[in-house]
Amino acid sequence: MCFKKFYYSTLQDIINDAEALGVKLNYSNNIDLFRKPVKVNGVTIPNSLAVHPMEGCDATSGGSPDELTYRRYEGLARGGAGLIWLEATAVVPEGRANPRQLWIHKDNLSDFQKLSEEIYKNSEDSMQGFRPVCIVQLTHSGRFSKPLGKSEPIIAYSSPYFSETGNEHVITDDELEKLEENFEEAAYLAWKAGFDGVDIKSCHKYLMSELLGGFARKGRYGETFEGRTRLLTNVVRRVRSRLGSNFIITTRMNAYDGFKYPYGWGTDKEDYRRLDLEEPKKLISILNSSGVELLNLSMGTPYYSPHINRPFNLGGYVPDEHPLIGVTRLIDGIGEVQKAFPDIAVVGTGYSWLREFAPYIAAGSLENGLAKIIGFGRQAFANPSFAKDILSGSIMTKEKSCIACGKCSDIMRAGGSTGCVVRDSSTYLPIFKKYCASKDSVS
Repeated sequence: MCFKKFYYSTLQDIINDAEALGVKLNYSNNIDLFRKPVKVNGVTIPNSLAVHPMEGCDATSGGSPDELTYRRYEGLARGGAGLIWLEATAVVPEGRANPRQLWIHKDNLSDFQKLSEEIYKNSEDSMQGFRPVCIVQLTHSGRFSKPLGKSEPIIAYSSPYFSETGNEHVITDDELEKLEENFEEAAYLAWKAGFDGVDIKSCHKYLMSELLGGFARKGRYGETFEGRTRLLTNVVRRVRSRLGSNFIITTRMNAYDGFKYPYGWGTDKEDYRRLDLEEPKKLISILNSSGVELLNLSMGTPYYSPHINRPFNLGGYVPDEHPLIGVTRLIDGIGEVQKAFPDIAVVGTGYSWLREFAPYIAAGSLENGLAKIIGFGRQAFANPSFAKDILSGSIMTKEKSCIACGKCSDIMRAGGSTGCVVRDSSTYLPIFKKYCASKDSVS
């Protein structure tokens, strides 16, 4: 069965199609599972629902939250998710993915303090006594850096999977060593700003992720397992040493890149279409020994294979697989890690494509030990109150669900501030029309 757009009217239709494809989707009606608190590093996440890091591209030129940033996090704070995973926040200006990406530094610390205060205040105002756990995702965009709006790639090594002009800067070992200090300082600032923890972003082929698959890179930060994981493990140890055991240190990490050897992390060397989680599990064990008790896992990259990390209904190309294959790959692959590390809280992903049926599949993941927390990304754009809806028993309605149309990504790629064009049209449809005027973008 090849690619199909979402056409399902019942949960059973989804289950039947999955079986016809030779895959299994667990499901459950036990919504109480989402109400279970989760403890990590001595901090209690009040329920088992999370907001994934979703970039708004609406910061100021200096990296501070702007009007739309505050608006977005107010909605998420009032939405009821126990874990709010803040979007990619650069640790150095040259590592920003766009001119309006968040960037934390000592000169705007007070702005990030205001953001954390606003999140906690709005969550309390919405539900008395409720306080979500908030994680700041720290990043260096690497080959996808566009700090001034044009590509200024900083790469770990040359890759045939991406268009290269010859003007790329191959980051040196000395520069990577300095970057360890930059991540440490950014984590300290996030702690000073009042957040509960940081994510050392290692997914989707941004710099940290590219290094993990850096078999082709020579030097201290490449080639061997120890070299390829050096930057991430060193940063985690430095932050842990500086900020202590009760500060959450985590990573949103690719479990699987989907690239051929020698460019793919978590990829079978003989067949790149198959997962090989030996190295990711080895790394997770090392991270766990440094006090990492929370993980957020992903796959693929939106720049080459977006259907792998976010199965879609409409996109720039038609993938050669049914979206349910992608959904199951995410759920089962992440589930394999969760089962291997039962003491780590793993955030599951891949549910937004399932629309109003997502809570039942997600509950099945919790019930079968495939995750301890369920995360939603695009769905949080479409309906910031998805967690309240699930926890209240009203579940998610068709009218509030993400339709996986990809327009939020279209805006971001075109250089505008992003959100849900369909469910928040008064704010984002004018932005979409301004930045995505071509016929191809709106089809």
